[in-house]
Amino acid sequence: MVTFRNNNRRSSFRNNNRRSSFRTNNDGTKFSNNDNFQRRAPGRNNHNAVKLIEKYNDLAREALASGDKILSESYFQHADHFTRIQREQEKAKIARVNSSSVNQVKSAELETKNENQLSKETVQEQEDQKNSKTIEKKNLEKKSAVS
Repeated sequence: MVTFRNNNRRSSFRNNNRRSSFRTNNDGTKFSNNDNFQRRAPGRNNHNAVKLIEKYNDLAREALASGDKILSESYFQHADHFTRIQREQEKAKIARVNSSSVNQVKSAELETKNENQLSKETVQEQEDQKNSKTIEKKNLEKKSAVS
């Protein structure tokens, strides 16, 4: 009978404090609590989903050809999972493109609205100047008629 050694059990002859500086961060060593560490794509697998779909479909076909239906079903489920991930990535990409184009359209609309508003304001200012000139002329006419 083969006895297996429990790797999780600590040996009695080893010093338990030999890695204490690595595990504790009391003296400000270079091992921090990773506050500034960020993954490139959090929550997503960094591999290419299309390649993984092909890989698992091929593995499933091979398992099915060798007669292992359970393993092939497992591989098909993996392929289905990455198919869903690929769809989500495509939807997110489309949403980003649409949101950026919507933002561009909105900014263009705002610019045209601002231009229209400015042109209306200038027209209003011109009309006000004309009205003030006509009022001044009338007042001058009244003064000249009185004197």
